Amino acid sequence: MVKITDVARHAGVSPSTVSYALSGKRPISEETRRRVEEAIRELGYRPHAGARALASSKSNVLALVVPLRAGIHVPTVMQFAVSVVTTARRYDHDVLLLTQEEGEDGLSRVTDTALVDALIVMDVQLHDPRLPLLRSLDRPSVMIGFPASAEGLTCIDLDFKAAGEACVEHLARLGHRTVALVGSPPEVYVRQTAFAQRVVQGFTAAADRNGLASSVHPCEAAPDAAREVAERLLREQPALTGVVVHNEPLLEPLIDAFEQLGLRVPADLSVTAICPDELAESPRVPVTSVAVPSAEVGTRAVELLMRKLGGADVPEATLLAPRMTERGSTGRRAVA
Repeated sequence: MVKITDVARHAGVSPSTVSYALSGKRPISEETRRRVEEAIRELGYRPHAGARALASSKSNVLALVVPLRAGIHVPTVMQFAVSVVTTARRYDHDVLLLTQEEGEDGLSRVTDTALVDALIVMDVQLHDPRLPLLRSLDRPSVMIGFPASAEGLTCIDLDFKAAGEACVEHLARLGHRTVALVGSPPEVYVRQTAFAQRVVQGFTAAADRNGLASSVHPCEAAPDAAREVAERLLREQPALTGVVVHNEPLLEPLIDAFEQLGLRVPADLSVTAICPDELAESPRVPVTSVAVPSAEVGTRAVELLMRKLGGADVPEATLLAPRMTERGSTGRRAVA
């Protein structure tokens, strides 16, 4: 690995002179700068991030702000993170992952220094307390998620409202008249997490539009909770024939619970979900689902950020249309 002392020796200058040439902190002659630059090029020296920041006033680092709060499905979140990191590397940027629940303090901590050039913010709430700070920052940001008011922000996400609608419309076309949404853990709704709220809005709107009886059931992401919610649904809605699941870890345990209670999928009960494709394909009865396009969202979030860093105008709102894949878990409602 080439060090700054190797560059200095090759150029015939001191290591401090190489540092000054990189940072611009002190004036040096054009001839000396030329020798240093030639040595860097010939040796293939790559200055560390701090030196690059001093030289260009940029760190080439993006912050990915994703607080790992209760009720969040970490494997799905990490799919977004991997996509962000992979795409950022194509633009010669590294990613600083911020996972603590720090709110405005955490954002201020990284933006008050030269640590990062820009931010991608996840786990957005409808009335997110971070919004005023994001609107006032002197560096660009992109939100993966849509708050209630997105004015002055750049936001991208799956259209979760349309995803909830798509699941209900699919069940309605198959003749189902009584449907339920088994949703995220209760704390996700208490925080008014935007994507979860949007699914409820879409589910309820589509059920009302089609004249379906419907109900919404937040549920902890645990097998015991799956059994409890399945029993409650059958007790409270004996005519139930269609279920939408928006709770990734619960998908397979919930199907198991219904079948243990005597309902066959899809002969007696049709199940749809909003989740990554690989989760929908894994149960023994593959599930009809709207895909969560984590790779596409992460990639496009970074691309929007790069355009903003380059001074280009970008759309404030980018909503990805839902893509439903029909699998074996849904069928026409059985007529008695």
